[in-house]
Amino acid sequence: MNNIINASLLIDDDRATTFFNRYLLLKHGAFKNVKTLQGGMEALDYLKNLDQKLNIKPDLIFLDINMPFMSGWDFLREFARLGNEIKENIKIIMLSTSSDPRDLERAGENKYVNDFINKPLTQFDINRMLQKHFSYRIAT
Repeated sequence: MNNIINASLLIDDDRATTFFNRYLLLKHGAFKNVKTLQGGMEALDYLKNLDQKLNIKPDLIFLDINMPFMSGWDFLREFARLGNEIKENIKIIMLSTSSDPRDLERAGENKYVNDFINKPLTQFDINRMLQKHFSYRIAT
């Protein structure tokens, strides 16, 4: 299978979750580079230093909501302040265990959030997201 997602970020404070999600994405075959980051501040630093540290600009960010120090919502507020050259063409998928309907509503109202997926991430979720946001076709 050809990689259609050159680079993606998994932003989540739970190491077991990021390990599992990274494994799922790489096993899927549509993802080339999958970087895991432990929180919003680390992710913002990564994005701000795309040129200086040879960081690869992500096509896709999977963002947890509930993280210590900087929540997913706090990350989005700071992400909005980044330059357009950084933000453009990045799709953000909220990935959370939250069952609060206000989180889903809030995600839908945020112009930077493209989708909301409940954990745990599954191959079905990945395929649906790729079809919806990257015109991905599943071979039958």
